[in-house]
Amino acid sequence: MTRTKILLYACMAFSWVAAAQNVMTPELLLQVGRVNAQGISKDGQYVIYSVSTPSIAENRSFSKTYRIPIQGGEATEISNTDGYFADPMRSPNGQYILSTQEVQVHPVSAQEYHPDILKSSALIYDALNYRHWDTWEDGRYSHVFVSPLIDGEPGEGTDFMPGEAHDCPQKPFGGNEDFCWSPDGSKVLYVTKKKVGTDYAVSTNTDIYAYDLNTRVTTNLTQGMMGYDVNPAYSSTGVLAWLSMKRDGYESDKNDIVVMAPAGPMNLTAQWDGTVNSFRWSNDGSRLYFNAAVGGTVQLFEVDYPGLTKRMPLVRQITQGEFDVNDLVGQVANKMVVSRTDMNHAAELYTVDLSTGSMSQLTHVNDKLYAGIGQCRVEKRMVPTTDGKQMLVWVIYPPNFDPSQKYPTLLYCQGGPQSALSQFYSYRWNFQLMASQGYIVVAPNRRGMPGHGVAWNEQISKDHGGQVMQDYLSAIDAVAKEPFVDNSRLGCIGASYGGYSVFYLAGIHNNRFKTFISHDGIFNLKSMYGTTEELFFVNWDLGGPYWDVSNPAAVKSYAQFDPSNLVSKWNKPILIIQGGKDYRVPDGQAFEAFQAAQLLGLKSRLLYLPDENHWVLKVNNALLWHREFYRWLQETL
Repeated sequence: MTRTKILLYACMAFSWVAAAQNVMTPELLLQVGRVNAQGISKDGQYVIYSVSTPSIAENRSFSKTYRIPIQGGEATEISNTDGYFADPMRSPNGQYILSTQEVQVHPVSAQEYHPDILKSSALIYDALNYRHWDTWEDGRYSHVFVSPLIDGEPGEGTDFMPGEAHDCPQKPFGGNEDFCWSPDGSKVLYVTKKKVGTDYAVSTNTDIYAYDLNTRVTTNLTQGMMGYDVNPAYSSTGVLAWLSMKRDGYESDKNDIVVMAPAGPMNLTAQWDGTVNSFRWSNDGSRLYFNAAVGGTVQLFEVDYPGLTKRMPLVRQITQGEFDVNDLVGQVANKMVVSRTDMNHAAELYTVDLSTGSMSQLTHVNDKLYAGIGQCRVEKRMVPTTDGKQMLVWVIYPPNFDPSQKYPTLLYCQGGPQSALSQFYSYRWNFQLMASQGYIVVAPNRRGMPGHGVAWNEQISKDHGGQVMQDYLSAIDAVAKEPFVDNSRLGCIGASYGGYSVFYLAGIHNNRFKTFISHDGIFNLKSMYGTTEELFFVNWDLGGPYWDVSNPAAVKSYAQFDPSNLVSKWNKPILIIQGGKDYRVPDGQAFEAFQAAQLLGLKSRLLYLPDENHWVLKVNNALLWHREFYRWLQETL
């Protein structure tokens, strides 16, 4: 390290000591106000948002709602949002209103099949999709109902999916974005996957349907478009846009903005080398704003709508910086209201000048808390990979970092597998909290992440244990060359695909790491294929079922990329964390891994959370998670 670099680090260390003596702790993290935008008032004067705060005593979060002037100023608490927004459930012509209900479609319980057997808890299934995410299928489906408004009150509703075993909103994460009115109020557009049972489990082919209230005829607007088609939204001039992926079964395909032009669907972002997160129309309908990963961050973009012209639409990046632009709340004049995070700050609301990209902070919910906490320096490095590429790696340093000292260092393995490792602020995998406990964190944008071109993002498919594992090792090896990294105290941590990565790296690390932590990770590819619920993922990413010996991709995955095949090489302590209601990566994966570690005689621990799914959502479990995470690191690193 050069003398200039040492002096730079030393100056930074002094400034951090002077600025703040406290550091982030798990308890402080639970005090961070979680800002959620609800929208812009219909008069354009206010931004409405809520702030939720967890309560350890109540084991849940409490929320308050506020309004703040669009130009900034003091926030005012409000008791409800009545009158601030137009009702999206009410038709534009004021004649109808939408609602959603759970509808029993087919039997599942023992009593439905055998009414005389009253005390059986049995469930009976004839096809797959018997459970999804964290819920067992009970034969009920979410349907949208349309009701006439009579003297301002809803009349009897009509289910325009009668008898269909399809969900709208889609489960488990769908909401009001899954349906909307046509501009004249004569049609309802809705998103669903019209497949059932095993066909549902292996497909991502959702479509957008239009139900005509007058003719009662339903039309598939995206017929022949085989991937995800979601988020229908009309412009102020009556043009329909939505998000679309091309390939059935590929959940992380390039996500594009498509509009229904007079000649048919027009892909506005086809020539742009990226994937869209979310979008919204400009107020005048001339363009669409969207956010997307780019260079280890998430930024705001725009693409114009050419209309009847034949020219290519133009994409322009509006914001730049080491932060993430998340929710696109709404536009007022030449400003867009967004939420923004970075690795040292939870979400706050900002306004963006749409011409210049300059940003102005609107809410200041957590300013006081962060003013008393030491901030972590976040460094962007470019690291050469084993195949001659350049990989972006985030390095996060502890507050009061002293380059003359040596620090234990953690390799963070991102989940997804195709999710951006950007300037996000997690309430579990929180880099500020990790670094504040005295660890340097190395977070590589390895193969399989959006923001570095479509090819980089796609390279991980059917190569889960290949180049990506070398990317991880390249990242930790590059940072470990620094004199302030203690090479005898390197740890490896991650969840989901990151948990799989931990299991895999434990078998190939060649004594680089002293300890491992895996949360909800895949351990055994065969049993994963046999128990996971969304089969389209393992079909695409692993190449198909393990018994298909005629498929080279599948044969390679199960032979070369299965962590359970490498257990004989495990030689370091491992903490395994698992949610009992995780049906994406079922709990047997953790049990198998823990049992193997125990029988090998390795120091190992199982943290089992029976009432959590793939995430950790309950407040007390979240606090426990952090305490056990850092207790393990203190014991083993």
